[in-house]
Amino acid sequence: MAQRYWNKYVAPDGAWRDKRRPPGEDLAVMRTGLGREAGTVPALCRYYTCEIDDWAARRGEVSVEQAAEHAALALFGLHQQSKTRPMHRPGVPLGKALRKLREDGKFSQQAVDARVDAAATATNVTALLMRLRSLIDQLRTINQPLDYDQLMKLIHDWHSTDGRQRARRKWAVDYQIWIDASDQAENGVASTPQSARADAPADS
Repeated sequence: MAQRYWNKYVAPDGAWRDKRRPPGEDLAVMRTGLGREAGTVPALCRYYTCEIDDWAARRGEVSVEQAAEHAALALFGLHQQSKTRPMHRPGVPLGKALRKLREDGKFSQQAVDARVDAAATATNVTALLMRLRSLIDQLRTINQPLDYDQLMKLIHDWHSTDGRQRARRKWAVDYQIWIDASDQAENGVASTPQSARADAPADS
């Protein structure tokens, strides 16, 4: 399998490979894919590494893997924009990155919890990506990287009911938000955020 775009520039230790950074024009093209379906932005197609699904192609469709890679590339283009440090970091899942966002203090913890809840309980990929875009923009603000291979898998899994449930459970474990007694006393919160619970509501 061809090397994903972000792995061409970022080494397993999270540093730039040979001090090379993604060209700004590449990232600009990737951002044009935000909110658009895979295959609808010709200039972005050259960055796809997924094998062509002949059955899907004959039907004028793209595979789930291609759709997930397209979305991950678009989000990476947003995340890496104007950054001198890599925003892809192997081994940092989305939930852990969002935990860092919650702890950073730039945004209120209640606001972060609400945004994470909204994303983690999305029942379709379109809603998930819309909400992830906002969260990625906030991660960019605090220079917090995440693992784009894992993000691509999460988006891939979101295409099926069983996959969403698995992805939510992992997201909950990674986010690890258990509001302690002091938080509850200060904020009047009686339970953990919905997205931090393994029993998040099933898809309707």
